[in-house]
Amino acid sequence: MKDSWGPLKALAVASAVNGIGDIVLCSFLGYGIAGAAWATMVSQVVAGYMMITSLNKKGYNAYTISIPSLDDLQTIFGLAAPVFIMMMAKVAFYALIIYFVTNMGTHTAAAHQVMIQTYCMCTVWGEPLSQTAQSFMPELLYGINKNLPKARMLLKSLVIIGASLGLILGIVGTSVPWLFPNIFTSDRKVIHEMHKVLAPYFFALAVTPATHSLEGTLLAGRDLKFVSLSMSGCFSLGAVVLLVISP
Repeated sequence: MKDSWGPLKALAVASAVNGIGDIVLCSFLGYGIAGAAWATMVSQVVAGYMMITSLNKKGYNAYTISIPSLDDLQTIFGLAAPVFIMMMAKVAFYALIIYFVTNMGTHTAAAHQVMIQTYCMCTVWGEPLSQTAQSFMPELLYGINKNLPKARMLLKSLVIIGASLGLILGIVGTSVPWLFPNIFTSDRKVIHEMHKVLAPYFFALAVTPATHSLEGTLLAGRDLKFVSLSMSGCFSLGAVVLLVISP
């Protein structure tokens, strides 16, 4: 639908509701973790309601409930399966990293938490490239207005933007834990562990935005076989590397 404002408004309102709810329930009323859970639940309900309202304004009846046919299920599977495989491969690999890190000592685990949180903050900047590819690529690849030269031009532009953005994120994202590690911790051993991974950390930040544009293009193409093989291969290779380098 190429509607970025609807989800953005819902996310902004949900974040505000969640933040206010956390402050009121946890700080003033003393509900602790239960209060945080309730605030999160309410914010998700508010976000869902706003998205449903946005769909209704566009002429859809989001409250209609019906049993999908086999053709509908097949269409949904074709759309959701590549995303599911890609997300599961990433989640499984991150879980594997955490498993190995927790066996490497307290200082390594603390350094990992700092670096992975900083990494996540930086990599979200590349997500719009993936969303752009998923929104505009399908009609250029196999829609009524199919135009492969335009699709290649769009992909080229997204990769160039991703490479430029990745270089900036790599420099900024690496400079913070390198030059200002005391923002996160004053423990010298944790800082030492952080500095040991700065080189691969910079490389990961630099290539991620461009990778997002390629992922979005693959998802738009709905090539389930290639997505499955590529993500399975990446997960397997990453697991082997972890086994080799782990003490």
